[in-house]
This record gives sequence, structure tokens and C-alpha cells, in this order.
Amino acid sequence: MSLPAVPDLAALPVEPARDPYHVYLDSLTSPESRRTMRGCLDRLARLLTGDEGVTGAGQPWHLLRYEHTVRIRTMLTDQGWSAAYVNKHLVALRRVLKEAWRLGQTSAEDFARASDLAPVRQTRLPTGHHVPPEVVGAALSACDDSAAGVRDAALIAVLYSTGCRRAEIGGLALADYDPGARSLRVRGKRDKERLVYLTTDAIGLVERWLAIRGAAPGAMFSPISKAGRLRLRDGRPAGLTGQGIADILARRLGEAGASRRTAHDFRRTFIGELLDAGVDLATAQALVGHSSPATTARYDRRPERTRREAVDRLRLPAARPLA
Repeated sequence: MSLPAVPDLAALPVEPARDPYHVYLDSLTSPESRRTMRGCLDRLARLLTGDEGVTGAGQPWHLLRYEHTVRIRTMLTDQGWSAAYVNKHLVALRRVLKEAWRLGQTSAEDFARASDLAPVRQTRLPTGHHVPPEVVGAALSACDDSAAGVRDAALIAVLYSTGCRRAEIGGLALADYDPGARSLRVRGKRDKERLVYLTTDAIGLVERWLAIRGAAPGAMFSPISKAGRLRLRDGRPAGLTGQGIADILARRLGEAGASRRTAHDFRRTFIGELLDAGVDLATAQALVGHSSPATTARYDRRPERTRREAVDRLRLPAARPLA
């Protein structure tokens, strides 16, 4: 499938200092955001060129016009991806076009036209699974008394009692922890800060981990070598990556004999438990860092339960032949 009169994205390499791709990624404050949006732009470049080996670097994004971006939107939806995933790529496309305009490589009118793309609309249930308390307990019991085991137990406790995203956990520094207030200062999407709170049981596991970690400034949760030593960066404890947190969860749940759960499953469960307990939507939204209450409401299990209970009132008639 080819774009209408699409420019050859391999023909006009752009120097890195004036490359909208690099400028856009450098403007993002979170390593996780840079990784995500780099992936989006690289996939867009591969769609445009048909070359699986290219990236978005050095591509003349400034040559894209409205007829091209409309076609790109159609190509993205034809991939069978979810609306959220397609829209994430459209955000990356608009932002790289904006940087091309800021760098003086395209006119304001061409930028406005090319970026005037309606988001893809779709209504889907949130993906993921509920994490029952017994699964959490089994995962905690799989954590031994080694440094890695104590760290993993604290990590699971923080995930379950705060509903934080895995990138937010990986970005925690020791200075973000306030044991007196039982709080953690979390930096979420778009570098927004919020406070989340730990249960008393979670505090106990965190304090046990910190006794091993020590009081040195740096990341709160760090990779641990086979020798049981914290990995350092610039002399300070390094932080776990989002993938590192996912791997820890997979390993501990596997050792517990439980089915696979993700960090987002813990987040989904946290929101559902809050709303089930009668916590108002605005408070739940603030605790998990959603920008819109509508996003938080999607995780509300109460309407689903009400509908199921309504159906349970029906009785299927007994089978008998007609007279």
C-alpha cells in the first residue's frame, strides 16, 4: 500500500541537530516516554518507506502534507490496532511535524493542515485481569530472604497498595519516600507529581528492603547482581526499568504457581478496589494520576456487577414439550 505522491523518506537525510525526530524525543522528560514515542516514530517510518530496517531518524518529516497524513491514519487503523494505540502514533506524528515547523522546515499553514487529524474513536473495555488477594499473597511468599527477594516483596507491596505505573515505580528515588506520612512522591505522565500512600503492611516490607538498600541517595528500587549487590550509576543506586519490573513480577508469580499478571493488572485492581470500597471517583482519579475522570470510570466494576445481578434474577423455564 503506498501513499498518494508520498515523498521519498530515504532521499533527503537531515542532520541530527536539526532533525525533528531527535528534537522531539529530547523534549520528553521521561525515559519511558522517549522509548515509547521513539517506537511510534520508527514504526511510522517503516510504514512510509516499506523498509523494516529504517528508523525515524534522518527522515524528512517536513515533506509530509495533509494528503499523506490522512493516508497514514488509514494505514494505522488498517493494522487492526486499538484506538488508543493508533492515537498514540498520531500524537507522535503531530509532535514531530510541530518540531519541523519550529525548526523552520515547513510553513505554519502546511503544519496546521498536515496535523489536522481526528483521533480514532472506539469504545472498549479496559484490558487486563483482576489480581486476587491470594495471588498477591502467593507472590509475596515466593520472595525469599535474599536481597532480591526482600526487594521484590517490597516492590509487589508498593504496586498493589498504590496502583502506580511500572515506569513511576522505576522512577522513584529514596528522597520520594516519607515514612511518617506513609507516602511516596510519584512523577507520572507529562512529569506531573502526585502523592500516593502505602498501607501499614506495605510500609513494613519497604522498611525491610531499605535496611538492605541503605540510605545512599538514588533510586528506591535497584537491580541487584548475582552477588547480591546493588547496581550503581554514577556512584548511586540505579533505577529499575519498566521491563525489569515486568520481569520481576513474571518471575515471582511463576514461582508462586500463579498465572501471569502485569503491573497494569495491579493498577486495574487498585482502582477497582477503591471504587468498590465507596471511594469517590475524584479521589481515585487523583491517586492514580489520570488526567480525566472518564478514564478512571472505565475501571469501575460496579455497573458490571449490577448488570450481572440483574440477569441472575431471571430463571430459565424448565424444559417440557408443548401440549
